[in-house]
Amino acid sequence: MIKDLITRNRSYRRFDESVKISVEQILNWIELARLSASGRNAQPLKYAVVTKSVNCAKIFPFLGWAGYLNDWKGPAEGERPVAYIAVIKDRTISENHYCDDGIAMHSILLGAVEEGFGGCMIGSINKAKVAKVLNLDEKQELLWIIALGKPAEKVVVEEAENGKIKYWRDERGVHHVPKRSIDEIVLMKD
Repeated sequence: MIKDLITRNRSYRRFDESVKISVEQILNWIELARLSASGRNAQPLKYAVVTKSVNCAKIFPFLGWAGYLNDWKGPAEGERPVAYIAVIKDRTISENHYCDDGIAMHSILLGAVEEGFGGCMIGSINKAKVAKVLNLDEKQELLWIIALGKPAEKVVVEEAENGKIKYWRDERGVHHVPKRSIDEIVLMKD
């Protein structure tokens, strides 16, 4: 069951904009992050939830979408996220968030996938511009944006060949994600 969720939890970059996500659904997914592990149990992360299309449109131009797809500028109208979660470090709690951000985002996305949605963790952000849109202050550091929606693309995981791990799209628009083999990533020390 968990393997199925993890396998379905891909970096989706194209969504069906006609399918909305409620604030309540997003809060349920953030609850999963809240209950997840936190370094020193400091819990320095906060989450700004954006669901109104006018506000999503303000954030969209400040995001980078797929570094390996050089000729693609991001999702077209009708394929854009219907919600965003900004992952923010509250510096009044801690200057260090350890690996809390990765744990939290993975928990959020697993919750989304379980309900038939998906998302993409985005680190390529014009942080100053998005922070202004979100009205963040100097004690709130924007770390990541999670783009959310109903996936409108097929993403397949496949074995990497000859160390080629760059994702790519075929002529049908299927997104291919090569993964290294288990033998390549496990170092047995017995």
